[in-house]
Amino acid sequence: MTLTHSANVNLSPQFNVPEIGSGVGLIDQQKEKMIGEKVFREVQHQMPVLQNPWLEDQLGNIFSHILSQTQLGQPIGLVIINDPQINAFAVPGGLFAINTGMVTSARNIDEVAGVMAHEVAHVSQRHYSRSQEAFKGQGLLTLAGLLVGALIASQADGDAGTAVMLGSQAALMDKQLNYSRNQEREADRIGMQYMYSAGYNPQSMADFFEVMDRATSKVSFLPDFWLTHPLSTERMSEARLRANQFPRAKSNLHDEDFEILKWYSRVISNQTTEQQLQVLANRKNFAGQLALAAFYLKQGDYVLAQQVLDQAKSQQRLNNLLILIQTDIYLGQNKTDEAYKAIQSAARIMPENRALALKYAEVLIRQQNAAQAQNLIQRFINKNPRDIQAWRLMQQVANIERQSPFRTVNVLRYRAEVEYWTGSEENAIKSLLHAQRLIKDNEVLAAKLKARIQEMQKERQLRI
Repeated sequence: MTLTHSANVNLSPQFNVPEIGSGVGLIDQQKEKMIGEKVFREVQHQMPVLQNPWLEDQLGNIFSHILSQTQLGQPIGLVIINDPQINAFAVPGGLFAINTGMVTSARNIDEVAGVMAHEVAHVSQRHYSRSQEAFKGQGLLTLAGLLVGALIASQADGDAGTAVMLGSQAALMDKQLNYSRNQEREADRIGMQYMYSAGYNPQSMADFFEVMDRATSKVSFLPDFWLTHPLSTERMSEARLRANQFPRAKSNLHDEDFEILKWYSRVISNQTTEQQLQVLANRKNFAGQLALAAFYLKQGDYVLAQQVLDQAKSQQRLNNLLILIQTDIYLGQNKTDEAYKAIQSAARIMPENRALALKYAEVLIRQQNAAQAQNLIQRFINKNPRDIQAWRLMQQVANIERQSPFRTVNVLRYRAEVEYWTGSEENAIKSLLHAQRLIKDNEVLAAKLKARIQEMQKERQLRI
């Protein structure tokens, strides 16, 4: 099914998303999932991915609200790239990535939701898969490869980046650019509908296009292809016209939760200075105080971090990030009992909160409480087998189980999962083969290892 656009485009706000997913074979969907996972591993391996459970949870909540408006199944996940450029992308199978620059440049949560909705629409409408026809059978892997190639090239210096993108793929890229303009507008239109249905303000998508346009004007010497979301004046005005058709929504300009998200993102992605944060904190700005405490924590200055955090606490506001920062200050000073007291109550009250649960597990590991830590972590691995942070903690759990006859085997098993999902596929397989050689008299574990090795070897054959 192909959608066309014309000058007299229908700007009706009615929720009318074409059902592209119907009639898609199970094999196609399995192939897309494998490709999405392959790109996930490549991105983890090649790009500056942030592993930060609190930030992942915050952006994941927005993402979940948008996804709930679609027929998409369980996505591969949301990856946060530590890059000040405004960018986001989506891959078949439901892998979504967002740059920290996207969050730090936005002025409210709705602008972030607009970009996410646009990316979700790319996947729900199966744009990459539908492109196969235009690419005369080049296939999904070529598209995924081009995407990762473009992203890696954008990280490289000058000519080195350009070289990655030249050669035999030039003609293919030219077709992709021409083909993708309609897809971009389709993703704008459908994404806006997802936004509206999820309770976000559709005007914010059009607003953020203007932010993007101002930012990309600084790099106007680059060919359009380098900007993964080429903006034309026509596309921007069409987005504004369409947004105007939706009922007016209240602007979200003074949202403290978003201010916390934005300033904390600036700290962990090195996009702010101590002076900027001090100005905010001195005004008793809660987001500024948390961000400054996080800044000092990152520098390992636990005394200053505690002083600023105490100022934030005086505002008597319950906040999970405050609890996490306090726990980390105590852990940094080897005050394990204080760290336990800081985190355990909140983690028990909100057992579904991943950031709190993983931090609680970290404290339990420091207290040598392997069994309780493992129970906490296993829940999140069951929910998402690609959870790198959870696998890292599982490896630590296995390491402190000194009495277990399978200690070394389990350390190797969990290390293999960390290696695999961070793109070191060959090392992961070697770790499992090593574990396999150590297994004695446990047929169940031996069978598990054999199956996982075969699975990894098969998936590693995928080339992008």
